[in-house]
Amino acid sequence: METMTFTDIFKSSFLETGGLMQGLTVPVLTRAVIYILLSVVIGSLLYVLYRKTYAGVVYSRAVAVSILGMTVLTCAIIVTIQSNTVLSLGMVGALSIVRYRTAVKDPMDLLYLFWAVASGIATGAGMFLIALFAFIVMAVILLVLSRSRGRRDELYILLVHYTGSGTEEKIRRAIGTHPYKIKSKTLRKNDVEMAVEVRVKKNDMRFVEALRGDEDINDLTLVQYSGDYID
Repeated sequence: METMTFTDIFKSSFLETGGLMQGLTVPVLTRAVIYILLSVVIGSLLYVLYRKTYAGVVYSRAVAVSILGMTVLTCAIIVTIQSNTVLSLGMVGALSIVRYRTAVKDPMDLLYLFWAVASGIATGAGMFLIALFAFIVMAVILLVLSRSRGRRDELYILLVHYTGSGTEEKIRRAIGTHPYKIKSKTLRKNDVEMAVEVRVKKNDMRFVEALRGDEDINDLTLVQYSGDYID
């Protein structure tokens, strides 16, 4: 019995498909176009949802466009692999040497990028309904969780340089009922630098005006903070 080698299998696959271009029949091209258009629909939905649920300080349009593009490209790869065995082997080899070194700082960005890849795979494999159902489930979860955080609350880091032993108590009284947490305190010879995480209602900055009039406070800085406050 003759043993088949990898070269024999490769040649057989090449001959069965009739070459690289001859395997692209009208039904294959039609299916590819339909699947890629469907991936554009799913990617566009991900793009809109990302914009709606983004909770960071600076919105990055490049990440949102990457989510849409990754969905379409992943679908195109899956369609290509299904259409031609020879191209699939070459594509697997090419993708195996690609290295991506872009750092993803926000875990939610990583979630959306992985979601885009999963949606592209499902759509390219002809399982559009699964990709759509996964989108609906994830969208409901993200929208519910984003609303439960309290949209009217905003987080800030208050940096204060002050002198005097009783000034810290004045700062606490000025913050009042706003939930806060002391993040750091740096003691110097003549003054103190303190960083306080404060959660306030939207545009409620009355405590800042109260602190500005204190003679023991040298300067203060208020920076919006994108972290999550835990009671």
